[in-house]
Amino acid sequence: MDHNPKLSYTSALVLQTISSGYSYGFDIMDVTGLPSGTVYPALRRLEQQELIKSSWEMERAAFSEQRPARKYYKLTREGKETLAKALERYTLFEQLVSAEKSKRR
Repeated sequence: MDHNPKLSYTSALVLQTISSGYSYGFDIMDVTGLPSGTVYPALRRLEQQELIKSSWEMERAAFSEQRPARKYYKLTREGKETLAKALERYTLFEQLVSAEKSKRR
């Protein structure tokens, strides 16, 4: 296991988005503008690299909102460290996610 993986721009953007509080696939797609065919493979890779971990929500919550159960993602300690290093390389993230948050308010 490489304990300091170089992240692609997409993977770093997904990590940044999760770090900002958007924790399930559709939300991540909405914020980043990336298609599901990009987001879900990135989530799987990040989980394999142990940079994020996932958990399914309670079926009851999804059922009460009449939708499928969501799989929520959060950064691991390793993911937070990797993201901090990636942010030094990719300076656009902070601006992108901040702009997206202000659009949603």
